[in-house]
Amino acid sequence: MQPRPMQGGKFISFEGSEGCGKSTQIRRLVGSLESAGHDVLLTREPGGTVVGEKVRDLLQHTPEASNMTDESELLLFAASRAQLVREVIRPALERGTWVIADRFLDSTTVYQGIARGLDREKVEAINRFAVGDLLPELTILLDLDAGVGHGRAVATRVDNEPDRIEDQPLTFFEKVRQGYLDLAASESRIVVIDARGGIEEIAEEIQKIVIERLNPERAPEA
Repeated sequence: MQPRPMQGGKFISFEGSEGCGKSTQIRRLVGSLESAGHDVLLTREPGGTVVGEKVRDLLQHTPEASNMTDESELLLFAASRAQLVREVIRPALERGTWVIADRFLDSTTVYQGIARGLDREKVEAINRFAVGDLLPELTILLDLDAGVGHGRAVATRVDNEPDRIEDQPLTFFEKVRQGYLDLAASESRIVVIDARGGIEEIAEEIQKIVIERLNPERAPEA
């Protein structure tokens, strides 16, 4: 499935395992694009709509959901994404807004499909149903050693609130990392960036990629 170009707006997603620095780099890129005069919308998954935020709480923080099956998890992520695409992302792109997504369907492919071991063809079919023909034009994958990333995520957890996904064993996140790298090797829209570098260094590399891929005539300002 190829990205469907939208008139005016650009769609960029960020991917990576926990603790890779996504939030920091997303904020940097959003600020740069806004400084360059672009209208920018930031979304997150799961979440971004009333429906999505309810799903997010259920998936991540509801103690009674600790026995959630892998299949239920997959379908809940897809439900949140389907609502986000139709209620928020597609209308924004049609208005000419740049949409920066903190995770999109690649997360489901990797976390639920590869790391959870669900059938890949079924996961891809559910992903297609959830997003229709909409894909990011560019996906930034921040790659980091699974142990380092997981340690960062736990250390920076807000108010030590338990997160059902973050509480998976390290072997789960090792599968996630390799799953992302394998996916990037087969998808030209995914660009892998070494997340071990400094914040400024990584931000400059991301800006360079955005300029080259999406907006050579109107570069985001550093």
